[in-house]
Amino acid sequence: MSAPTPLAGLQVVEFTHMVMGPAVGHVLAGLGAEIVRVEPMGGDRTRSLRGSGAGYFPMYNRGKRSICIDLKSEDGLAVAKDLIANSDVLVENFRPGALDRLGLGYEAMADANPRLIYCSEKGFLPGPYENRTALDEVAQMMGGLAYMTGEPGKPTRAGASVIDVTGGMFGVIGILAALEERHSTGKGQKVVASLFETTAYLVGQHMAQYAVTGTPAAPMPARISAWAIYDVFQTRDEPIFIGVVTNALWEKFCKLFGLEELWADKSLRENNARVAARDRILPVIQKIIEGMTRDEVVEKLDGSGLPFAPIGKPEELFDDPQLAAGGLEDVTLDSGEQVRLPAIPLEMGGERIGSDQHLPKPGRDTAEVLAALGYDSGRIAALRGSGAVG
Repeated sequence: MSAPTPLAGLQVVEFTHMVMGPAVGHVLAGLGAEIVRVEPMGGDRTRSLRGSGAGYFPMYNRGKRSICIDLKSEDGLAVAKDLIANSDVLVENFRPGALDRLGLGYEAMADANPRLIYCSEKGFLPGPYENRTALDEVAQMMGGLAYMTGEPGKPTRAGASVIDVTGGMFGVIGILAALEERHSTGKGQKVVASLFETTAYLVGQHMAQYAVTGTPAAPMPARISAWAIYDVFQTRDEPIFIGVVTNALWEKFCKLFGLEELWADKSLRENNARVAARDRILPVIQKIIEGMTRDEVVEKLDGSGLPFAPIGKPEELFDDPQLAAGGLEDVTLDSGEQVRLPAIPLEMGGERIGSDQHLPKPGRDTAEVLAALGYDSGRIAALRGSGAVG
């Protein structure tokens, strides 16, 4: 069976770079939408990032078509306007006002295409900060996530672009809601998602903790856990996380690991009592765990209902049996090399969603996209000759 395509026929034009905006288009492409990715002449510079940015483009831009346009030229702008006029959705994540200065802002484009859903992915929603430039890391630092992740006094960003990607997901949610509303009104609208407010939503549980208790949440490495056993334990070789989050699981855990003495202590039968006794309980458990290999611990825990997790590394996930069962898909890079990267983590109607997994070379689809707009071959050749498109 082919992958589900619930958004088949939806036309999306994307003016994006880096992660947040492209993540919106990647999810929509996975759901079956046709994405036309507008790149500058020569291609998006995200393609050539190195270091931690080397994976941005292949991860979030597969399944899209590419057209290169010189938006500084009059002819290039005219092409962009034609694309937008014939699209259902526009996605952009450039600095505030960047597309407005080109005449491609929401108000101007909505006049030409009243059904257009215009999704802007920004650093901040309207407010005192709305014109600031933000990045994933800026939002994590401002929004309390870095504070909660690091040790006290050592704010540490999360180890992936979690705010960029989650902000992109909120953009998709807004687009889908706007599409549903358009079914009844016939009109599009502007949707804005942001990095900072996304971060605040993610740390909202810690804000709520303060609101409920009056006590500020401590950074995660220094937190007072809600459970007595909710820790990383060192085995004879590799570490493993184990969580015991109910009284029934405490009984099961004690029986699995031969902790008869701890189970016999009836004062530890309730979770809050175990939390108070963590300093007494944890050394006993650590001594047992460190005498076993990680695989031996996994064998005991697997199928028990107890939450556990070997401490994985990204490069190890290529060989993970769970992901191998459908969570990875073949991707052809610009170089022609084939790799396997994470699929969109959704199943619909019993099937995983997906899309064309080729990465488009810059401008690969220019002629085809323009022909679909009604441009004849002579006009396309003239635009290419003038440098307006590539």
